[in-house]
Amino acid sequence: MPTEILMPALSPTMEEGTLAKWLVKEGDTVNSGDILAEIETDKATMEFEAVDEGTIGKILIDEGSEGVKVNTPIAVLLEEGESADDIDSATEAPKASAKSDAPATEAAPEGDAEKAAAATPTVASAPAAPKDGDGKRIFATPLARRIAADKGLDLSQLKGSGPHGRIVKADVENAEAPKADAPKAASAAPEAKKADAAVMPAGPSADAVKKMYDGREYEEVKLDGMRRTVASRLTEAKQTIPHFYLRRDIKLDALLKFRSQLNKQLEGRGVKLSVNDFIIKASALALQSVPDANAVWAQDRMLKLKPSDVAVAVAVDGGLFTPVLKDAEMKSLSALSSEMKDLAKRARDRKLAPHEYVGGSFAISNLGMFGIDNFDAVINPPHGAILAVGAGVKKPVVSEDGEIGVATVMSVTLSVDHRVIDGALGAELLKAIAENLENPMVMLA
Repeated sequence: MPTEILMPALSPTMEEGTLAKWLVKEGDTVNSGDILAEIETDKATMEFEAVDEGTIGKILIDEGSEGVKVNTPIAVLLEEGESADDIDSATEAPKASAKSDAPATEAAPEGDAEKAAAATPTVASAPAAPKDGDGKRIFATPLARRIAADKGLDLSQLKGSGPHGRIVKADVENAEAPKADAPKAASAAPEAKKADAAVMPAGPSADAVKKMYDGREYEEVKLDGMRRTVASRLTEAKQTIPHFYLRRDIKLDALLKFRSQLNKQLEGRGVKLSVNDFIIKASALALQSVPDANAVWAQDRMLKLKPSDVAVAVAVDGGLFTPVLKDAEMKSLSALSSEMKDLAKRARDRKLAPHEYVGGSFAISNLGMFGIDNFDAVINPPHGAILAVGAGVKKPVVSEDGEIGVATVMSVTLSVDHRVIDGALGAELLKAIAENLENPMVMLA
């Protein structure tokens, strides 16, 4: 029976993507591991591999199609002995919106879209994607799901050997079928409860906004996947996270002098440390000094992390990435500097893998290079805090003995999730960061 190839979820947050390019055509024979297509997610362009062998019988979604939902059939795979005649000629694939210069039309209401989808015939549909006891989706190929259903196998009990742990044909073929007298496991997963969040006004519609500017010249810019994701996540963050803000000034003179000395010594190795490298290291060490602040919000609980995984905001064309430097407290300043430069470059090229920008408990956003003195950053859920870094500015300061002098001062603001970190704990964390930066030698200890 022909098997549908579905739009993959290439990252934990991916809900839809753009089928940028097909690397196979109808009639091509493919094996597990062959690259089928390039998929643009909200963050990057990634290659999509085949997980079963067979022949591409039909391509259902044209390359360049945008807004293709995860699990939408994009092609049909024929097994040995099958031909294109086995594909129902009347089947019409659910089409995504192809790239076009035409203005975007308003999407159909969700209910109508569901009715339309239900009325659309599909090619030899495999069982729907199953979920485990916690209600989480189990990643398995359509062929693996169908074989598992025929054998009466519970996919939640199998370990996948395919890409990213996906369950493939070989996994279910090698699994033993349950004994006939074994009671069938009842699905214990309760339907997920919807959050009792207040209904927030969506604002005026696109048509209403455009009507306000009748007679004015403007360019209508269609949102790409990244811009939609940024808008969605930051709206969610500001509506659901109880932010509070802690601010303080940090004297940089000792750090700038120390940085200059280190850079002279590292010049032969091609390493040049930035102030941001010191901020990353200082934050990572502070999270170890104040471990209760090294935490994330997980709805009905908090997760306290052991390592300091620090995310750093990187501006890219049309949005931003927050690549994560794992185990930052264990790495030298030069190692952090090299890794950050590599992550930033690949972020701007949209070449980061999902595991490189997922996770972390703490983030840093630095706008000092633009001359911004201070600002308040929005927490990136599920992080517990984010540090907003301003420019280093020479200011008059009063020393402990009452003398007035000039110092290079950097203003920072710590945005904190009050569900995770209370005021005193947040202040302790910010104090530890400041002490590390004002006494940079301790970061080498």
